[in-house]
Amino acid sequence: MKNKEKEVMERMEEDAKDLEKMASKQNLLHQKIDECTKKICDLGSLPSEAFDKYQNLATKQLFKKLEVANTELKKYSHVNKKALDQFISFSEQKEKLMARKEELDRGYDKIKELMNVLEHRKYEAIQFTFKQVSKYFTDVFKKLAPQGHAQLIMKSDREEESEQEEKGSVDNFTGVGIRVSFTGKNAEMREMNQLSGGQKSLVALGLIFAIQKCDPAPFYLFDEIDQALDAQHRKAVADMIHELSADAQFITTTFRPELLEHANKFYGVKFRNKVSHVECVSRDEAYDFVEDDTTHG
Repeated sequence: MKNKEKEVMERMEEDAKDLEKMASKQNLLHQKIDECTKKICDLGSLPSEAFDKYQNLATKQLFKKLEVANTELKKYSHVNKKALDQFISFSEQKEKLMARKEELDRGYDKIKELMNVLEHRKYEAIQFTFKQVSKYFTDVFKKLAPQGHAQLIMKSDREEESEQEEKGSVDNFTGVGIRVSFTGKNAEMREMNQLSGGQKSLVALGLIFAIQKCDPAPFYLFDEIDQALDAQHRKAVADMIHELSADAQFITTTFRPELLEHANKFYGVKFRNKVSHVECVSRDEAYDFVEDDTTHG
């Protein structure tokens, strides 16, 4: 009995050693499996049937096929083995970028549409303001020079056909011009550079008064605006200022009597001892002042 018990114990010890060796070998095989799995993953994405195909092959057959495969792979060592993964990744990025591009295109179209609307409104505002000022300018100039005629013109560097094609755009506007005639509506119209100093002053005043009718300011300050005008035109300017003074205040300096006729307040400026003195004076004193200056002028 003792001998049998001893034999059993020896066998158990041997089996334990064998079991330990097998466990160690199993761990090594698991490590190799992990290493092989990692290498397979490094190769890139593979179809599922690639694994099922070699499940029932013997180890020698697998090593033989592996050797053949490695030999073939050496021919393609320069090929990017991660190309498929990169292709999938880049394809996803492309889809995101295309979606972003479509979003930006929609935003661009909306901004372009808004710009077109604003451009059209700007064009309409310019046209509306120009027509108003042009109408008032013609009317005012008729009062300042009863025998004359004046008009505002919108200047453009494009042909009329082109203007009609691009209607609604302000790009074809280059400025505003003035044409006037002091001898009648049918007389030759002249540009500003063809006028005398007094005529230029009268036209400039007509434009200021036209703008005042279109977009009034609270007050105006004029410095000797009647200096280059004759008596008839000075009277016309004074009457126009009186007409517009119902909606605005006008402060003028003058050495002529016409502007004094409708004035409400008078101030005399005198130079004494190298110093200017401003004094409130009466209407008669103001007339005496300008008449005295005219006499000695």
